[in-house]
Amino acid sequence: MKAGVIFFAHGSRIESANEAVRAIAAEAARLAALERYAVAFLELGTPDLPGAAEELVASGVDDITVVPYFLTLGLHMQRDLPLIVTRIVAAHPGIQVRITPPLDGHPGLAGVLADRARNG
Repeated sequence: MKAGVIFFAHGSRIESANEAVRAIAAEAARLAALERYAVAFLELGTPDLPGAAEELVASGVDDITVVPYFLTLGLHMQRDLPLIVTRIVAAHPGIQVRITPPLDGHPGLAGVLADRARNG
């Protein structure tokens, strides 16, 4: 199986915000030594999640991990993301798609917030 990762964010009308997501995803991919990754947006940015999955599948990926760039388990994580993933799997029989939890609850998050509180 060839693995790939999609970093999935909400998206913004402000393109510099979308570019910031792309930049942090590129750095995360570098740190994780990912060979195949993509960035996708729920709305207001491109590509969308099905488009990013299509790119990875076209490159031979059949095992996709979706890493949400969402803080909490809100409506998009509970309703929208699973529905989109169901459609992706239906369109590409034989691929596996997993979704990681949102950032909330990650042990490193408190340290990041503490750093912001101390250093602005």
